[in-house]
Amino acid sequence: MTATQSKLHLLDVTLRDGSHSMKHAFTEEQVRAVARGLDTAGVEFFEVSHGDGLGGSSLQYGLSAVDEMKLIAAAAEECKQAKISVLLLPGIGIQENLEEAVQAGAKMVRVATHVTEADVAKQHIELGRKLGLKTVGFLMMAHMAPVEKLVEQAKLFESYGAEIVYATDSAGALLPHETRERISALRQHLSCEIGFHGHNNLSLAMANTLAAIEAGATYIDGSLRCLGAGSGNTQTEVMVAVLDRLGYRTDIALYPIMDVANQVVAKFMPRPQEITGGSLIMGYSGVYSSFLLHTQAAAEKFNVDERDILIELGRRQAVGGQEDLIVEVASMLAKNR
Repeated sequence: MTATQSKLHLLDVTLRDGSHSMKHAFTEEQVRAVARGLDTAGVEFFEVSHGDGLGGSSLQYGLSAVDEMKLIAAAAEECKQAKISVLLLPGIGIQENLEEAVQAGAKMVRVATHVTEADVAKQHIELGRKLGLKTVGFLMMAHMAPVEKLVEQAKLFESYGAEIVYATDSAGALLPHETRERISALRQHLSCEIGFHGHNNLSLAMANTLAAIEAGATYIDGSLRCLGAGSGNTQTEVMVAVLDRLGYRTDIALYPIMDVANQVVAKFMPRPQEITGGSLIMGYSGVYSSFLLHTQAAAEKFNVDERDILIELGRRQAVGGQEDLIVEVASMLAKNR
């Protein structure tokens, strides 16, 4: 890999993707402490919202312990230079949610759709630009579509006004050569900047992130101590060290980013972000990473193996928003024993 002097933009998702692992129970004090640490370390953007984006607090996705607008405002108050990003999934988040997030201090919106459904995001992308936000298209479950389809959908995002388009490995299912192929194709066919968001269910998040950078991605995601859905994301503080060793510029200070990871986040994490039986099967079968805790609960309720649930969900090609299938599959497996 040959390093470039152009800056890589490392966006931290601890306070959004980590919400899944925290069962959406971040406190204002935890958010403020993480925000201060990220800001001090020099992180340019970090994301704050319910794990399933603005408006995600619900019985289906999990109720937030603290209103997300309060958390966004608290994070923004702690920042001297960092900017707050929010995630918005059309059908979950609505215009009023985004407008309220802007009032609370958000400066970026990432509009997320399934990899084949970018067309549902046109009005949301246009709204982000109208509100003066850095506006991003976020194609989830990128492993589920052929490269040609990914490029087609990314072009839609760009045509709507997206300034950055992400290929998102929501299941942690991609292998490095598959990541490289997807990012290279996006770089070849789009004029906007390209991003990559990885999950570590197959222990490949760092390898995939480096492959994405090599192929032309300039925006990359990470979370402190890997705190995120499934086995978590590419580990922010480790990525800072690795990229520095490779000669890339992130403008993030290593010691301070390590400090917020180890002295703040590590102390409130409910569990280590290990690759467990469930999260490994998620990567293996291509299941949405945020399904993990829901699947574990269903497995316990119906006394079935969580791995069997996940394999069946993978066979059915379940995607985000189909959490109701988890209980249906668990019930079916229990009846068929």
